[in-house]
Amino acid sequence: MKDVFEVRYLATAVADLEGIFDYILQDNPSAAASMLEKFDAAVSRLAGNPYLGVVPRDERLRRLSYHMLMIIAEYLVFYVVKPHMVQIRRILHGARDYRFLL
Repeated sequence: MKDVFEVRYLATAVADLEGIFDYILQDNPSAAASMLEKFDAAVSRLAGNPYLGVVPRDERLRRLSYHMLMIIAEYLVFYVVKPHMVQIRRILHGARDYRFLL
């Protein structure tokens, strides 16, 4: 039987997601709601497959055991797999220089 991991968002990731939602909401409320559904569907898959994302190329992030999941081709979810838990640490736009934000 396959283990199911708890998916837990850190406060920084919640703030990131709220900021993204609020930004999209200003121009297109239905797109903002759709975006949240896509985030939820993608992140929920990590409960059954925590190593679904890729390991970042950045050596520092590798040493810190980060994984990265791309959502909607623009946003990156940065997370760490712990025993029985996936810890969502940041959700950032792919155009940002994320190395300094993690």
